[in-house]
Amino acid sequence: MILNSAIYVGHVVHQRHRPKKHHLRYRVFSLLIDLDELPVLNRLKWFGHNRRALFSFSDADHGDGLALRDWVNRHLASEGLGPAGRVRLLCYPRILGYVFNPLTVWFCDDASGRPLATIYEVHNTFRERHSYVLPASADQVADKAFYVSPFIDMNCRYEFRLTPPGDKVRIAIHETQDDRPLLYAAFTGDRHELTDAKLMRLFVTHPLMTLKVTASIHFEALRLIAKGIRIRWHTDRKTRQQPRPPRTTEPQG
Repeated sequence: MILNSAIYVGHVVHQRHRPKKHHLRYRVFSLLIDLDELPVLNRLKWFGHNRRALFSFSDADHGDGLALRDWVNRHLASEGLGPAGRVRLLCYPRILGYVFNPLTVWFCDDASGRPLATIYEVHNTFRERHSYVLPASADQVADKAFYVSPFIDMNCRYEFRLTPPGDKVRIAIHETQDDRPLLYAAFTGDRHELTDAKLMRLFVTHPLMTLKVTASIHFEALRLIAKGIRIRWHTDRKTRQQPRPPRTTEPQG
């Protein structure tokens, strides 16, 4: 049986342009999961859907408590788009129960199979998430609306560029500030069949990859601090949108 779901093996790169140049490149892999194929994938020995396995995918990591297709359609409706037909997502799997997904990309087609929209689901290390829903028919640009890096201000803009999943996949983000390039980030991967044999090989060649993703985030943060790049402290998104009222009483407790 030929599946739409697959594994993409490649590299993630970041290139910061200012105020100090900074570059990173890590070997990683992502799973492309077709929501309709999850019952079939759950029969694999080394992969589990909502169950313990060497590699797994949990609805609780996405969806905000809704069924995943309902979550997708709710976001599409918020942008005036109709319900999705085929839905695929590109993400890191849980490995031995652990995962942190900085970015999950949802490819949504309409009922006739044409691209409908892309949902860019962003997670930060504060266990918060935000989704940018961008129609496939429009330029995929968005103002930054969610705190991600402690080294980048909020007044930025994203331009997303995609090579949809095929023999290869590419997700590229150009982040600008004041109409000037600030950061380039991308994942490029080659397609492999999603099989037990390939999963086991990846467990050997990419040991504890998801744990290394989190470790690498903190390691790169230390490198940026060493370069003298200022930290932008995180505040609640609601309080960022308006000035805080003056304090009239002493804090309690």
